[in-house]
Amino acid sequence: MAFVLSSSSHVLTNKTITPHRIPTSKLPTSQLPSIASVRPPLPPLRRDSALDGVLHKNAGAGGSNDGDDGGKNEFYLNLGLAVRTLRQDMPEIFTTDLNYEIYRDDITFMDPRNTFRGIENYRLIFWALRFNGRVLFREIKLDVLRIWQPSENVILIRWNLNGVPRVPWEARGQFQGTSRYKLDRNGKIYEHKVDNLEFNFPKAQIRSRTMFDLVISAATSPSPNPTFSLHNSSPLEDTCLSCTWVELYQAVKKTIENQEQSEEQNMMTCRNDGLLLTC
Repeated sequence: MAFVLSSSSHVLTNKTITPHRIPTSKLPTSQLPSIASVRPPLPPLRRDSALDGVLHKNAGAGGSNDGDDGGKNEFYLNLGLAVRTLRQDMPEIFTTDLNYEIYRDDITFMDPRNTFRGIENYRLIFWALRFNGRVLFREIKLDVLRIWQPSENVILIRWNLNGVPRVPWEARGQFQGTSRYKLDRNGKIYEHKVDNLEFNFPKAQIRSRTMFDLVISAATSPSPNPTFSLHNSSPLEDTCLSCTWVELYQAVKKTIENQEQSEEQNMMTCRNDGLLLTC
């Protein structure tokens, strides 16, 4: 009996009893510990007025930058359209009307002698070029030699104009020039200036003269050589001995001047009519 008790006590002392654990997944939800009971509550957030001011200022600056970027995008979009349009329109100015969407209504056109303002006068200039070019020349053509930008808001085009007059005593002539286009902040052209003209005209051939012409020349001139004079001459007129080119220039100029005189007369008539109505 003593042997049995000693053996059983030895077994009980050598065996480790582990408690039985119930998986937490089998516990009811109400018995699980909550996070709020484990983690202490956070203190309420405090708004910093100085930080709010900085954020508001940065937000305003970001909005203005977006506006500037939008303006720049519009400028570059219209700039690209202007370059493509000029590249397409200029070689065809004697056959096809221009695309006037790239110009402002108050555009100014300047050459070495004249200045014209307004989109209507600008349209009239190129209409007169097309009309008088067909009348005075058998062939007339403008070739674009180069297009470049010396600055962001300026487009320069170097061109060469050549033509064959209809009169038989004048040969083919040509001259080169530069058209300078200035763009506003929206990418619209507000100024067109023609300068840097280089002339290459052959001397006009002297027509065959009759005996009557020789008699008149000998009676009126001390020299048998014919003399020429051009009044109110321009750089083109001073350099060019081919009168057809001078006639083309003067015809375009006269067309604009006649239009301006007609508009002034219409304005005077309207004013007079208004005075009569008030009286």
